[in-house]
Amino acid sequence: MITNTLKNSSIRTGRSFDLGKMNLSQLWIAYLTYPTIVLYFVLALVSYALMVYNFTSFAPVAVSIASVILVYPLVWYGIHRFILHGRFLYRMKWSASLWKRIHFDHHQDPHLLDVLFGSPLNTIPTIAIVTIPIGYAIGGIAGAAAAFGAGLTITCIYEFFHCIQHLNYKPRMGWIQRMKQRHVLHHFHNENGNYGITSFVADRLFRSYYVDARGCPRSPTVFNLGYDVNEAKHYPWVMEETGAPPRDRPDGANTTRNAA
Repeated sequence: MITNTLKNSSIRTGRSFDLGKMNLSQLWIAYLTYPTIVLYFVLALVSYALMVYNFTSFAPVAVSIASVILVYPLVWYGIHRFILHGRFLYRMKWSASLWKRIHFDHHQDPHLLDVLFGSPLNTIPTIAIVTIPIGYAIGGIAGAAAAFGAGLTITCIYEFFHCIQHLNYKPRMGWIQRMKQRHVLHHFHNENGNYGITSFVADRLFRSYYVDARGCPRSPTVFNLGYDVNEAKHYPWVMEETGAPPRDRPDGANTTRNAA
């Protein structure tokens, strides 16, 4: 089963997987064997081991983990909305490649697994910057290790549900269906809203949440995030790396294929 999935050319696009052609069992295999996820798991285990080694009291460790759980969605909301969907990274040559890798490619073709996950070179330092100071301030080394481990664990959960939202699969549970529907709208109707993945509390708080296509007009930049042919004339670095003009919609995209 594992070998058949990993070598199945019908669900693979080059070195990546096409989530729009996969079922849930195939996703589990691809997810649990994906190098980035394996790295997160290993680092999380190391962090929890350090937490145990430096453990002195339950309360600071528990508060550190709880604080990360509360802060994490807000931080990633801000990163997603104001950095990944901002238009400043592609306008600088030194950061254009980074923006292309961490978000533009994902919106150009939302079903490809390898561009759905962020690069560990970017995600791990970000997780560390967000979580370790919180944990250290609360519980010293044990708190910092617990907070970093919690951040990695949350990221793994976040990434799995992100995969579900692009998978050719209708979830059975209503809350997962609703979660998926909101994210599909973000990718295929209007990217200027529904920035959350597993939680839309921040979207509700900052008024970027919408329930259905009637909630806001269809965006002409939903697939290119504003980096269209005219922008590429002024800031060509992303297009030079892509080797083709930015697409107005992904190749073979189907807005209903992954709807819940």
